Amino acid sequence: MKTYRKELWFEVPARRAFINITPDVQQCIDKSGITEGLVLVNAMHITASVFINDDESGLHHDYEKWLEKLAPHEPVSQYRHNVGEDNADAHMKRQIMGRESVIAITDGKLDFGTWERIFYGEFDGRRKKRVLVKIIGE
Repeated sequence: MKTYRKELWFEVPARRAFINITPDVQQCIDKSGITEGLVLVNAMHITASVFINDDESGLHHDYEKWLEKLAPHEPVSQYRHNVGEDNADAHMKRQIMGRESVIAITDGKLDFGTWERIFYGEFDGRRKKRVLVKIIGE
């Protein structure tokens, strides 16, 4: 069995964003030479997420509205975590959207459903954060 590891780095200038990282992950698979296996894509920061869904702007807008209803950013004083910080909502949004995704690799390609894509979800941007891509297989 072979393994491959790569870190993808992001510095989102806004507080929140959804970034399609599918091409970056496929590029890692191509470089790995692995044609059958699994890829783990993992947000390595507690205020960011990796998830799979459709790359459709209306859906991303709906996520933003939905997440803000579940864990509103303001008033920041509503959160005990925010003593000296302002990102408690980002931790909660990450919990909802998930930490990682695992995807099958078949014939050297991501084995997806028709509209599935991999996203990096940023909930407290404005600084560098990383995503781990770990591939195992043959």
